[in-house]
Amino acid sequence: MTTILLVRHGQASFGQENYDQLSELGSTQAQMLGKHYATTQRRIDAVFTGSLVRQQDSARNFLARYQSSINTDCSKVLPLSSAINIDEPDRYILPQFDEFNHQDVLIKSDPTFSNRAALAAEIAKSEAPNTRLAELFDQAMQRWHGGDNDHDYLESWPQFNERAQQAIEQVRTKVADLNLGGDSTVLVFTSGGVIAAITAQLLKQGSQIAYQLNKSLVNTGVTSITLKEQSTRLMSLNEYSHLFCEGKRFVTWR
Repeated sequence: MTTILLVRHGQASFGQENYDQLSELGSTQAQMLGKHYATTQRRIDAVFTGSLVRQQDSARNFLARYQSSINTDCSKVLPLSSAINIDEPDRYILPQFDEFNHQDVLIKSDPTFSNRAALAAEIAKSEAPNTRLAELFDQAMQRWHGGDNDHDYLESWPQFNERAQQAIEQVRTKVADLNLGGDSTVLVFTSGGVIAAITAQLLKQGSQIAYQLNKSLVNTGVTSITLKEQSTRLMSLNEYSHLFCEGKRFVTWR
């Protein structure tokens, strides 16, 4: 049986010109997960990530702390798998785990937002700009998930959902190719939309439930699923004790 740990990336840069970069807190969150798994002797046999910067950097921060925590504690016997090599992108980057194009989703909800100045002007009208941006994004997401305008998008919700399910099958193939054995644990750094789509499918739910799940996912929260032959089972959702035990200030949703 293979356990896949789906990890949402650390906090990115919501509201900034370039969202696809970790904040300082986001880097810390990924390091905290690495330390937690090393401390609890959770063996990780392989690490994969989507191609987005925030996903890859989350993996790097996780591995740096995971490896250093193991190396500084001689009492641990937790050898690292040869399948973990962050210097070989072709081995661990799986673009199927990339998030949906949030810029396209936002712009298609209101074409005037294709002009960054127009979006900035709309947000600036509010006394709470970040809250207003979150409201606009929520409206855009409702439209994307609604299914009435699928032809508008570079990647509609049904297309994205299909890609997310294919991503799991790609991990199944990778695990077989790596000959990790029958009881392995694989870590995948991805994004909330992907995790929500996979989870909703396992629960036999549709797009609206997927969206509600997405809104609840914590940065570096871990969702666990198992693969056994052709069966896939959800074991846990959005586990983040590695953050909460250090204080609520480390728990973020965006």
